[in-house]
Amino acid sequence: MDLELLLWLAGIVLLLFLSALFSGSETALTAASRAQMLHLAKKGNRRAELVLRLMEGRERLIGAILLGNNLVNILASALATSLLITVFGDAGVAYATAVMTAAVLIFAEVMPKTYAIHNANRSALRVAPLIRLVVALFGPLVRVVQAIVRLLLRLVGVRIGAGGHLLSPSEELMGAVDLHISEGRMEKTDRDMLGGILDLPDVQVDEIMVHRTAITMIDADQPVQAIVDEVLASPFTRIPLWRDDPENIIGVLHAKDLLAALHQRGDAIGAADVVRLARPPWFVPDTTPLIGQLNAFRERRAHFALVVDEYGALQGLVTLEDILEEIVGDIVDEHDDIAQGAIRRDPSGGYVVEGTVTVRDLNRHADWELPDEEAATVAGLVIHEARRIPDVGDSFEIAGCDFDVLARERNQVTRLRVRPRAAS
Repeated sequence: MDLELLLWLAGIVLLLFLSALFSGSETALTAASRAQMLHLAKKGNRRAELVLRLMEGRERLIGAILLGNNLVNILASALATSLLITVFGDAGVAYATAVMTAAVLIFAEVMPKTYAIHNANRSALRVAPLIRLVVALFGPLVRVVQAIVRLLLRLVGVRIGAGGHLLSPSEELMGAVDLHISEGRMEKTDRDMLGGILDLPDVQVDEIMVHRTAITMIDADQPVQAIVDEVLASPFTRIPLWRDDPENIIGVLHAKDLLAALHQRGDAIGAADVVRLARPPWFVPDTTPLIGQLNAFRERRAHFALVVDEYGALQGLVTLEDILEEIVGDIVDEHDDIAQGAIRRDPSGGYVVEGTVTVRDLNRHADWELPDEEAATVAGLVIHEARRIPDVGDSFEIAGCDFDVLARERNQVTRLRVRPRAAS
């Protein structure tokens, strides 16, 4: 009798162990990082390849694990009930219920799942070969169960797979990045760079371009010496040339081409034909996505494009550097003016910003979520909300932030103070 009891107890313990294995495997295989498994698989890890194959058939995987888990749990409970009835009589049913509930909850559910959550990738790699056998063994029965479930759901108007994806791949990646930031496993600068890359398809060139009022341009009808002086005084190597009207761009002069021509002619600067040295201007629509413009720059081996609207009117210019700055932040070389920052901390809280600062840059700098759908710049956002050109001293509340107009030149808002409402 003692040996028989030991065998029954050993059977129950074995079944609880299998239950724990199924529970932990379910958690590990659903919580494991697909990206890390793919990385390991590319390095030749066979178990990682197996985990990826199991993940691809997630519905079948979960069905097989649940089927195995329920089988061993029910069998363990039945054995425990029979054993305790033999020992304690009818009261054994109550004892078996209490004991098996505690044992299954602690040893077969909470403990293995807790371990699997904290060691998901490692656990998934360990259990993958065994779970593959379980899926193969229970596969036919799982298909029958799936068919019954789908039929029952269809009867109540639910169609599996009809919902599609709620998030695009880039949104899912950005969500993963934000999660790592919140857990302290990634620096904000890294998040900004990754976010800049993921946003390239959604941002248009008119949101980052240099506005036409800020473009350095040269009148092509000036004397050559005057043009040379302006090129030398400019921090830029590519400068648009205009004739008759500033919006009539006839070419783009590269400082290197001008230098080469002057070197060939020696002292005869006045004989240089600057217009012939200029390269044909390249015009792009203001609605071009940054990713498209970046690819166009690469294909044309160009760094500079002029931006026009739907009517062909000049709106500004965009360079390869402008797009790169959307990813890595401001790039300053030895010829750039080191001026006071366009976004400065305000002693009273918040920031003092130039009106030309883009809403995207302010959001990135301050980690805010100001709307940028209707206006590209901070000044444009205030004008859009006010429905007029605001005066100095006007204040507005936008998306939980206070905007105070500090300076205005003619019809242009040039400087504002922005601070969260909670900090005011």
